[in-house]
Amino acid sequence: MTTTLTCRKATEQDIDTLYDIIQGYAEKGIMLPRSKETLSHQLSTFVVAEVDGQLVGCGSNTQLGPDLIEIRSLGVTDGYKGMGIGKKIVSFLVEEARQMGIPKVMALTYEVAFFERNGFTVVQKEIFPEKVWRDCIHCKKQHCCDEIAVLKRLD
Repeated sequence: MTTTLTCRKATEQDIDTLYDIIQGYAEKGIMLPRSKETLSHQLSTFVVAEVDGQLVGCGSNTQLGPDLIEIRSLGVTDGYKGMGIGKKIVSFLVEEARQMGIPKVMALTYEVAFFERNGFTVVQKEIFPEKVWRDCIHCKKQHCCDEIAVLKRLD
């Protein structure tokens, strides 16, 4: 059976499914939750992946500074992991950053090997003061963060 995998920019019709995907990860403590209202406000930053027309993954780009974008809310629904969906989403988001002229893409992750396979390298979180002061300062894990920072240079 042939499946068709596509990535596209998210639309208003995707908000409920985006919420469900992100909430599933948030309940496991591996992604920050996002309200439907927040998703609606940040919708232009989101990309979704579809398999045969069914939304099965998402991710977003958040610009942290003039030379830095963070990949956030990267997730794939259970039953679709290991099919290259995450790779396709990351490629789409990296290409978006490249088209914007942003030379660095970072992420905080528990899936280091995945990001390394996609051209990222492990770095110290402290090299991203933009991230620390924008988001980490409000996080409940601020003083005991166990996520790993990864970086991909596009220049």
